[in-house]
Amino acid sequence: MGLFSIFTKEIAIDLGTANTVILQNNQVVVDEPSIIAIDQKTKEVKAVGKKALMMHGKTPEGIRTIRPLRDGVIADFQSTELMLREFIKMTSNKGHFLPPALKMVICIPSGITEVEERAVRDSAEQAGAKDVRLIQEPMAAAIGIGIDVLAACGNMIIDIGGGTAEIAVISLGGITTFKSVKVAGDRFNSDIQEYMRKKHNIAIGEPTAEQIKINVGSAVEDLENPPADYEFYGRNLLTGVPTAVKVNYREVAQAIDRSIAQIETAVINALENTPPELSADIYKTGIYLAGGGSLLRGLDKRLAKKTTLDVHVAEDPLKAVARGTAISLKNFDKFPFLMK
Repeated sequence: MGLFSIFTKEIAIDLGTANTVILQNNQVVVDEPSIIAIDQKTKEVKAVGKKALMMHGKTPEGIRTIRPLRDGVIADFQSTELMLREFIKMTSNKGHFLPPALKMVICIPSGITEVEERAVRDSAEQAGAKDVRLIQEPMAAAIGIGIDVLAACGNMIIDIGGGTAEIAVISLGGITTFKSVKVAGDRFNSDIQEYMRKKHNIAIGEPTAEQIKINVGSAVEDLENPPADYEFYGRNLLTGVPTAVKVNYREVAQAIDRSIAQIETAVINALENTPPELSADIYKTGIYLAGGGSLLRGLDKRLAKKTTLDVHVAEDPLKAVARGTAISLKNFDKFPFLMK
């Protein structure tokens, strides 16, 4: 096994719409935004991850920043392959005399089509993977939280990422009830951009909307410990002049209210379609939240009020899926739900 490990590198990848996280030997070796900057003429990669994100919305003609994943799936195959190659290069190859064979587990949204699934596999293989398995995001999130997914007990997981909100009831190593909506972090950003345009006559880019969401984002208009107002800068649509504006958490709650309501509806639909015995388990265990969207202030309380169930936010929810993917990598041939 020692000799074999010299020529094999095992990595777990959470290939997310907003961020890509890669773990090797249970350590996070890559944690970067899922974005790439490419020279349009030469097709040369100018930057990936954080460096490319700093260029987003600021590039000169000829250089384009691309977010190759949209709504939880690959929208640009070639850019995904290039981005994945660059991220894999960031992982350490020390101790390898030759380029190692890559063994990967990659998490995917539960609702993707066979064509979209094939695109993920092809991207990984083109990036150098010799053995690829796929795991569904809600299952990876449940494992990362610490739930025994093989037990005869129902657990509801809500994984809110950048492109989709995945709602699943898991029991005996399988997903018994599933609902996916394309309402998550990216939609929240779009809602904030639209709100600022209509209410303040200010045009802002996606990165600024993301910062507003992080600093004063809220799912409810009444918080016990509200954040301080946040000042941002944008272009005044009436004068065309750059302007500074302050926004509070209540305005953001109003901006994203409809999107949160869609997630609430999806959760209720999933509960309605859950078998009675598993519903009894969920009543006892409650609902678990994972993904970056679960960090939205007041979201757990809003969902608890809507469902009348306990709602638990995972510890370090941003890394829950990645941790579960890494644990699955250790159990490559034991977990029946890893898709070959």
